[in-house]
Amino acid sequence: MDHSKHIRLSSSELTADALDGATIYGPGDDKIGSVSHIHGSGPTSQVVIDVGGFLGIGAKPVAVPIGELDFMRDEDGEVHALVSWTKDQLKAMPEHIDR
Repeated sequence: MDHSKHIRLSSSELTADALDGATIYGPGDDKIGSVSHIHGSGPTSQVVIDVGGFLGIGAKPVAVPIGELDFMRDEDGEVHALVSWTKDQLKAMPEHIDR
């Protein structure tokens, strides 16, 4: 997928409603997960990404700072994000547990 023509989301667009379910792409444009939910608001938010699994079953949730993801909207209006981590690097992160 050519992300160069996709429009980056502004900070005001980084809401739970807009990001929920967004596909996460890693290096080499590999699909590596999806947004489960958001903790907090603004630049200190944490994005919980479900990594691995199939259709959400067996996926490992990991939390990363929102600033580490590059969220954008494609030609069809679908929100997705790019990260520099591989699926294996995300899987090696501590599991996020909601409290």
